[in-house]
Amino acid sequence: MNRQSGAILVLSGPSGAGKSSLIQKIKDQIGPIYFSISTTTRPIREGEVDGVHYYFVGVEEFKRDIEDEMFLEYAVVHGNYYGTSLGPVKKALKEGKLVIFDIDVQGHDAVQNRLSDITTSVFITTPSLEELKRRLYNRSTDSEEVILGRIEMAKREVQRISEYDFLIVNDNLEEAAEILVSIAKAARMKIPTFQINEFVQTWEAS
Repeated sequence: MNRQSGAILVLSGPSGAGKSSLIQKIKDQIGPIYFSISTTTRPIREGEVDGVHYYFVGVEEFKRDIEDEMFLEYAVVHGNYYGTSLGPVKKALKEGKLVIFDIDVQGHDAVQNRLSDITTSVFITTPSLEELKRRLYNRSTDSEEVILGRIEMAKREVQRISEYDFLIVNDNLEEAAEILVSIAKAARMKIPTFQINEFVQTWEAS
């Protein structure tokens, strides 16, 4: 019973909080993983690779996949569609991997609704709103309009931190990574309800 099995780790938080940096920092320390790549309709940015950073598709194709129930979750963010395809997630779980999601609070709701018994969730944020603004402006990848939109969304998302299992304030990357490694290892040990029920029945009968 005490074995590592397929599980899900949801990471949410404002754009600019350092989620991607943390994932890169810990990925070699937490055993077999599958990083869930989102499908999106937003334009590809310089330096991004289709199938590595995102699956980039057109709006019509995305809508067809919604109708065919191909997504675990999907949402509209800053006018663009983002979604998580079900197939690769199921395959990774069957292989005993830790499936890592980098999704917003809407996506977190969807995952919890369907896979809560094997899901551990972490909200990652900056120490303050001012620090978030500084990071967003310093990385110089978005227009003023998009940055303002991200800031407003961050204010709404922070109000929902209590819905997550853990909170990491990413003030120091090394310390935040150490905490996230501990959480990821614990997440791998989370046992689905049906397995717990089977254990109880076997325990009582023996």
